[in-house]
Amino acid sequence: MILLANWGAIMGRFVESADRGQATLLPECLDDWIDEDNPVRAVDAFVDALDLAEMGFDGVEPAATGRPGYNPATILKLYIYGYPNRVQSSRRLEREAGRNLELLWLLGRLVPDHKTIADFRRDNGKPLKTVCATFVELCREMGLLATASVAIDGSKFKAVNNRDKNFTKGKVDRRRQQLEESVARYLSQLDTADQQMPTLALAMKENHLNEKLAKLKEEMAKLDAHEKRMLASPDEQVSLTDPDSRSMATSGRGSGVVGYNVQVAVETENHLIIAHEVTNSGSDRAQLANMAEQAKNVLQVDELDAVADRGYYNSPEILKCEQIGVSVTLPKPMTSGAKANGRFGKQDFYYLDTQDAYRCPAGQWLTYRFARDEDGKQMRVYWTNVCGDCPLRRKCTTGNERRIKRWEHEHVLEAVQERLDANPNAMRERRETVEHPFGTMKMRMGATHFLTKTLPRVASEMALHVLAYNLTRVMNIVGVKGLIAAVRA
Repeated sequence: MILLANWGAIMGRFVESADRGQATLLPECLDDWIDEDNPVRAVDAFVDALDLAEMGFDGVEPAATGRPGYNPATILKLYIYGYPNRVQSSRRLEREAGRNLELLWLLGRLVPDHKTIADFRRDNGKPLKTVCATFVELCREMGLLATASVAIDGSKFKAVNNRDKNFTKGKVDRRRQQLEESVARYLSQLDTADQQMPTLALAMKENHLNEKLAKLKEEMAKLDAHEKRMLASPDEQVSLTDPDSRSMATSGRGSGVVGYNVQVAVETENHLIIAHEVTNSGSDRAQLANMAEQAKNVLQVDELDAVADRGYYNSPEILKCEQIGVSVTLPKPMTSGAKANGRFGKQDFYYLDTQDAYRCPAGQWLTYRFARDEDGKQMRVYWTNVCGDCPLRRKCTTGNERRIKRWEHEHVLEAVQERLDANPNAMRERRETVEHPFGTMKMRMGATHFLTKTLPRVASEMALHVLAYNLTRVMNIVGVKGLIAAVRA
């Protein structure tokens, strides 16, 4: 047994750690610790190639008097390194600058304080967006944006604003009802106490109830003040912590988030974000043409194919895209009341352009009658007089005749549907293209998402996240050395 134990001790061993007290000879320079394929070298090369003065960064020219400041390139390198590595707060960046070997190399052993780091992001919003756009331009020059096709989507990101600190008309009404019910309950308890024999315990209870009522009175006064601010707002909504954030519905039933709606256009071949914008509008319906035009300008093409989901379906927006040379593919939401009730929808009627008439499922022709303006759109109205004797009338209409309305630019919407019918996998390809960047950025952000407040500062923060995503994506495609070579070319 002793021999077996000794044999086990000889054969089974752990890797031995170094003695902390043992003197060692480290490499003579930091550069020996950073290998040639380390992503930090790409960050260093990219920032060194930028003209920070032309971009508008503060402090590029050092002051002649006073304490020396940090070169903006130093803080920019710190941020560009931190965001893809899930280190975004100024205090965490300060700690990492003093202990992270890669940052010791990147910053030359400089350790800016968290106030300097935070002020840099706050004061250089526009230049940070320019840096993000510059990297996208570099991707185009590298040939990574050769496909004139994009996927457009939006996603809700949390702001620094708790849902309890956001007020809408519905929230105010519900909160006031809760407070009134609480007041009524406490008053009823006081009435009951008045009918009982006075005791010390009863006196303590009455005092406690009166304190509760006083607090509820204060809450009602605060709620009235919040309601006044809310009604004065254009969209009848107010957020106390981040005034620009808004309550937005999300895909989950009964869920929502107080935050921002981030729009992106992602190139379909290499999945790079070529355009983005932060909005505080909870709807995507008015964002399609804007994002498509930005993507078209970045790619510098005459014609662009864009795919989006049904949340972007808006007739005027689709028309704008057509007018600027963007061919859009997206499904139409099913909003027809007739279809929902089991009757024929407009899509069941065939339009013949040469006759300017619709053919119904029963084979009858609905001819043009008149045109009128509806919500700023010129609508042409069609119907026939033979609906009364039609055997399919119950499946078609509940009135005397079935009327069909046609927008004067309806052919643009029909072309959108034809493109979708010709490419049934378009929506699956859209999800595979545009939802991955959102998932990657939110994973890096963590549960809190944005760290800054107000729309301009949040937009600056989002530019850093987009730059971090694109930087990582390009290094995965061409490698660190390939990116450095492109930067220095």
